[in-house]
Amino acid sequence: LGAGMCGAVVTVPGWDSGDSAPQRFLHQVKAECHFSNASGQVQLRYLERFIYDRTEIVRFDSARDRFEALTPLGEPTVKRWNSCKEELQRARATMDLFCWFCYSSFDFTVQDPVVTVSPTKDDPLSPRTLLLCTAASFYPREIKIHWLKNGRRATEGVLYGEELHNGDWTYQIQVMLEDTPQRGDVYACQVEHASLKTPLIVRWERRTSASARSKVWTGVTGALLGMVYLAVGLSLYLRSKKGKGALEGAPPPVYWGTLCTFAEICLALRVGLQSGVRVEKRLNCKLKGQ
Repeated sequence: LGAGMCGAVVTVPGWDSGDSAPQRFLHQVKAECHFSNASGQVQLRYLERFIYDRTEIVRFDSARDRFEALTPLGEPTVKRWNSCKEELQRARATMDLFCWFCYSSFDFTVQDPVVTVSPTKDDPLSPRTLLLCTAASFYPREIKIHWLKNGRRATEGVLYGEELHNGDWTYQIQVMLEDTPQRGDVYACQVEHASLKTPLIVRWERRTSASARSKVWTGVTGALLGMVYLAVGLSLYLRSKKGKGALEGAPPPVYWGTLCTFAEICLALRVGLQSGVRVEKRLNCKLKGQ
């Protein structure tokens, strides 16, 4: 830990009194570079941590531009180093050379977040839905995520996850919203980040499921079939009323009906609605009286 003429030596318990060093002890020095561009410009904070037996005793903080004692054990060392011009210059030079060199060596200055919105359900019997907003692969770490419901910020049922490291200098985070969507509700995840000029908004709308669409088709088909059979019944009734005035011995009227099966009528109705073709032209079966 030499530093020029100042003789930068960390004081260890017992050494200053002439006692021999403990048989087992751990002394660590950690140098950390902290970068931030929350203000729009890259800011650097450099820390040197001196640790004795898992306890940090001395720290150099570039934000304060001096050494600090974190325990009484580090006070003699801090007093000596802060009075030494060469030691302070060494710490400042290390910040400039080490931290800025690392910063310029990696391309991680700004990374846009990749935002996705997906629904999930914990309990299939519950009407409540969990919406998950995931922001991934972004840098720097600072990010703001909000849930919007019909254009307004949602405050209830919102749960924020922890920011996780991806191992490539980027981060990811998830924010959940638990709510009961109603017809017409529109949800959106709003993300604010230093890499974005304007907030990024990803919307989610509740869509009709396949089973719900099938039920709608079944209802429409049933209603149309009911109208068809009503028309057939009415036609038979009117013809029977008209036939009462026929001469005795005249052949009985031919009642109009259908030889088509129920399935054939359903298929013809469905195809006809989709293609705009009349139902009679879609039926391959024959009609009575035709």
